[in-house]
Amino acid sequence: MSRGTFVCSTGIYIPLCITIDTATREARLSMQLSLSFFREHRFKLLIASTLLFVLSFIWVGNATADDGTATARNGRLVTFHDRGSQKVILTHAKSVKEALNDADIATAAEDTVEPKLDTELVATDYAINIYRARPVVVVDGSVRQKIMTAAQTPSSIVESADVDALRDEDRTTTAANGDIITDGASTVLTIDRATEFTLQLYGKPTTAYTHETTVGEMLDQKGVKLAANDTVSVDQDTPITAGMTVAIWREGAQTATVEEPITFPVRQVLDVDQPIGHRSVQTPGVNGKKSVTYEITIVSGRETGRKAIQTVTLEQPKEQIEIIGAKPGNGLTKSKGAQQFTDSKGISHRETYYDLPMNVVMGACGGDTYTVRAADGAKVDKDGYILVAANLKNYPRCSIVETSMGPGKVYDTGGFAVKHPHGFDLATDWTNNDGR
Repeated sequence: MSRGTFVCSTGIYIPLCITIDTATREARLSMQLSLSFFREHRFKLLIASTLLFVLSFIWVGNATADDGTATARNGRLVTFHDRGSQKVILTHAKSVKEALNDADIATAAEDTVEPKLDTELVATDYAINIYRARPVVVVDGSVRQKIMTAAQTPSSIVESADVDALRDEDRTTTAANGDIITDGASTVLTIDRATEFTLQLYGKPTTAYTHETTVGEMLDQKGVKLAANDTVSVDQDTPITAGMTVAIWREGAQTATVEEPITFPVRQVLDVDQPIGHRSVQTPGVNGKKSVTYEITIVSGRETGRKAIQTVTLEQPKEQIEIIGAKPGNGLTKSKGAQQFTDSKGISHRETYYDLPMNVVMGACGGDTYTVRAADGAKVDKDGYILVAANLKNYPRCSIVETSMGPGKVYDTGGFAVKHPHGFDLATDWTNNDGR
């Protein structure tokens, strides 16, 4: 024990003497100095600790910025849905295929994965659906075939089988298999093919199909309207049989029948994980076909006019599904006033904004109301499209267009459209701030 100082204190009954060694005295002295320093500088220390607290929040805010870069650097949260079960992983995978490998989930060639295996992962969290292939028996007349498929719709199931594709007039039924042991499949899809015949419209023969029983019912189903001077080759009560020919002609007039395409419709799906300006085709569209008969007027040996007198749809068009980016980015703002925006097709648009009541133009596209989007003040219709004014020659009313603030629909026009034929004026609530 080190040498110390001997100190005595007198109590009520007996004197109390204790020995304080040198180290203890030094510790007590240090504490007294610390307390003295704190009293003298307590306000400065309080300010410093407050600044440190605020800066920590700023750092956290930057680390979790809207672009998700920092979060993506730490990994993406991916949820897999597979046959009723769910699995969640944190991964640095850059594609759906890599994420499946990280999750140790195997898929077969017949399985369907959504999004597709080569889809690039750009967001911080994803849900991936896996549809497992199962055995299905496809019955097409005398053909009975077992296939492995993940398809859910009859047309998709038939596409997986080695049989002719479904026509618009064909019918299908799906039922439980009564002989699972023999077939090794619990589901049976049966195809009821439409009857094939020849429909000759004003001299032009076309192969057609129908499930109708009689010629008259078939003509109604095909939308064929007979004029007073039209003649049908068989009685309308005649039963439809395979290979028969039904001819229609018009007395005393020249006609021509041609096949024309039916443009496929396009459905756009907004994807908030893709930047504005992104556009990709998820399911390609297919044009349909129609047979159009024209009545031709000829004067002095020259055609002076023609009028469509009959239109029959031969093949229905198939819808195209497009993925449109809707992730907020460098959009137009009030402070910018105007800017150039290049869409996914490479077309540059001069964007400006205006703030007027839009009720007067809403009826142009079948709508009657609009709202102001709380996030950015854009005026949008009931489907979420920004109300846009544009050059109506280049962008007819109700056209769907891309803007820097997201997908828009053309409702209006203005004098700017002459000088800027590809310019867009976006309807906002930035000037009046009155919610209308």
